[in-house]
Parts: sequence; C-alpha cells; structure tokens
Amino acid sequence: MKKHVAQVVAIGVVLLLAACSSSKVPADQAIKAAESAYDAVKVEALKYVPDQAQAVETSLNAAKASFAKGDYEAALNSAKDVLPKAQGLASAVAAKKDELTKKWGEVSAGLPRLVEAIRSRVDILSKSKKLPAGLDQTKFNGAKSGLAELTQTLSEANGAFQSGNLADAVAKVKLVKDKALDIMTTLGMQVPAGAKS
Repeated sequence: MKKHVAQVVAIGVVLLLAACSSSKVPADQAIKAAESAYDAVKVEALKYVPDQAQAVETSLNAAKASFAKGDYEAALNSAKDVLPKAQGLASAVAAKKDELTKKWGEVSAGLPRLVEAIRSRVDILSKSKKLPAGLDQTKFNGAKSGLAELTQTLSEANGAFQSGNLADAVAKVKLVKDKALDIMTTLGMQVPAGAKS
C-alpha cells in the first residue's frame, strides 16, 4: 500500500512539474510581448499620458514578479492583460498629441499680432513726452520689461512646438497670452474680444 501511495505521489509531482513548466514558456513569451509593446511607446507615453504609462509599467512589473516566484499561471494572466493596454498607449499618445496640437492652434492664433500691438504701443509711449493718465513710469517700465519676456517666451514656445515638445509649447504659449493681456490692460489698450477666451 505504501509503495502504491508513493507511486501516486511521485506521478502527481511529475504532473505538477510538467504543468508548471508547460505554462512557463507561454508566460515568458507573453511577458516579452507585453514588454516589447510597452518599450515601443514608453518614452512618448511617459511624456504625454504618464498615468496610463505608469499603470502599464506597474502591471508589467507584477507579471514579472509572479514569473520570478514561479507562479507562471498568474504571470501569464497578468501579461495577457498588460499587452492590450501597452498596445493601446500608442492610440492614447496620438490622441493627446492631437489634443495638444489643437490647443496650440487655439491659444497661439493671434498671439504674434497681440505682441506686435503691445510693441507698437510701447514704442509710441516711449517717444511721448507724457504718459497717459493712469499709467505711471513704474507701470510703464514693467510693461516694457514684460514685453521682452513675452517675446522670449513666445520664441521658446515656438521652438518647443517645432521640436515636438507639445505640452511645454502649450504651457508657454498660455503664459504668453496671459501676460500679454495683463500688459495690454496696464497700457490702457483695448483687449480684442477673441483674445480673452
């Protein structure tokens, strides 16, 4: 009887090891596929959709941890969940880029004209013998230095946009717009209705 039980246990162990090793290869392949899909979009995903990228990375690390512990079934299931999420990052990145490009167009449209209008007003006031009522020399000097900052930041925003750093470009162009509106108000200029939105 003992010999028979020992044989059954031995057969059970062999079957268990075979089952484990049979899921090891698919788990390894699934992890590699998920990792490859994530690596293909990782840099841009972390830049444009960092929360989603971080979630994929966390899930991928969990799959690797399960694999390292020898829990190949859990590793396989985790990796199978990660793969479509990793592949979906490319679409999420493209959607975010489209959104930022559209935002760039909305915010940057007309900014060069605003900056030029401010420059023209500053030039006229610089040549004038007396500043208009409500505008003292300190405010005027602040507006002049603000104009220099505007020009610099707008140039940086354009550079960021040209190099594909859309998030930075949009952030900078928003700063330019807000600062331009403040300067126009300080100089007593009429702010165009479309520029306020």
